[in-house]
Amino acid sequence: MKVHLGTDHAGFEFKEVLKAHLESAGHDVVDHGAHEYDALDDYPAFCIAAAQGVVDDQAAGVDALGVVIGGSGNGEQMAANLVKGARTALAWNPEISKLARQHNNAQIVAVGARQHSEAEAIAIVDAFLAEPFSGDERHERRISIMSKYEEQGQQAL
Repeated sequence: MKVHLGTDHAGFEFKEVLKAHLESAGHDVVDHGAHEYDALDDYPAFCIAAAQGVVDDQAAGVDALGVVIGGSGNGEQMAANLVKGARTALAWNPEISKLARQHNNAQIVAVGARQHSEAEAIAIVDAFLAEPFSGDERHERRISIMSKYEEQGQQAL
């Protein structure tokens, strides 16, 4: 699987560990930055690029998901969700990351590197990457409602 990564300075060290972990597991990793530690970096560009990479790859039929990382993961999730067609979920344990895939067909997981041990954060990402979307009709319907709103800017009641 192709995995797109984006991070801020607070997640930089974990991103490097995660990248090595994912590559050793056979994933094709695309690192959108940060490429060096800079406490004053502007993470939205890195997270937006990672999310856009996932959306573009999936549109092209490529099996791809993404991970955005920050101190809390909140801002990184917000930035990634600005990409049209991206569904990014902030996960704080493996069960939440699984549910994000099963129920919401999330393509990107946000992780707070300062909120977890390295092993916990890796478990969250591994659970996310391993879990398929359920394809259940009710979940498809709900995702469709969100997609239509994103496209048309109005809610169908």
